[in-house]
Amino acid sequence: MNIKITVDSAAAARQARFGRLPERISYADMVEEKQASPRNTPDGAYDPEVRFNCLAADLGL
Repeated sequence: MNIKITVDSAAAARQARFGRLPERISYADMVEEKQASPRNTPDGAYDPEVRFNCLAADLGL
């Protein structure tokens, strides 16, 4: 049994574009570290009067 494989130009273009996996991304490139703001600032302070539309959020879950 002879199997002849032919490659047309569209298949060659697909193979060139999608034929291998992309390069690995290092963990350091995926993580962004930011300085946390202080908890007791006037604009970021906890307001116990704020109500959410979700029971889980109201309970702090």
